[in-house]
Amino acid sequence: MDSIKKYIAEFIGTGVLVVGGCGTAVAINAVTTNAGGHVPTAATIIAISLAFGLSIVAMAYSIGNVSGCHINPAVSLGVLITGGMSVKDFFGYVIAQCLGALAGAGGLWLVFGSNASLGANGYGDNSALHIGALGAGIVEVVLTFIFVLLILGVTSKAENSKIAGLVIGLTLVFVHLIGISFTGTSVNPARSFGPAILQGGIALRQLYVFIIAPLVGALVAGLVHKFLIAEKS
Repeated sequence: MDSIKKYIAEFIGTGVLVVGGCGTAVAINAVTTNAGGHVPTAATIIAISLAFGLSIVAMAYSIGNVSGCHINPAVSLGVLITGGMSVKDFFGYVIAQCLGALAGAGGLWLVFGSNASLGANGYGDNSALHIGALGAGIVEVVLTFIFVLLILGVTSKAENSKIAGLVIGLTLVFVHLIGISFTGTSVNPARSFGPAILQGGIALRQLYVFIIAPLVGALVAGLVHKFLIAEKS
């Protein structure tokens, strides 16, 4: 029963992240395009970054005591590597996260009345900077490494529990500020999975980068934390 509660919490949390973060991106980009703009401005980047970060903060302080509020397969992989969860729970979390992302993206489709744009990540013509697949992968590996390493560090000490959600949310804002112009910022395979599956087309064809690269970044972060940081703490 406890595991089921955790999976439901992860489903809800990931859905909220997609609705809050991707929904803000879709809405703001639509307004920007209608106003004649095509390249993200500083204001839109900041707004979208805050939407993703604040979604994490909101979920951390609502479902964090149930599931730990991973709402991201990359985070779950880092936690698995450092011994913080079982393999069974890892797969349960990932399935719940992906289903939650699908539900969130489906909600956006209903609200906006179209699946033409659901906040999917991309490279090439789908990148504001027209970065290629390799560059997009490198960006996602590095940003996910930073994000997951921070999460593993801040949650490794009980005294950080009261501020962990805020710190993690602010770090997600930070990585979005860096990454939006490159890839739209994934650092989360589930967040990329839901919108790409329902949007289809080029978003779906490019999805592999935003699944593989964040998992690689998380793998490296988990190993660094386990063998270089945790050993000294």
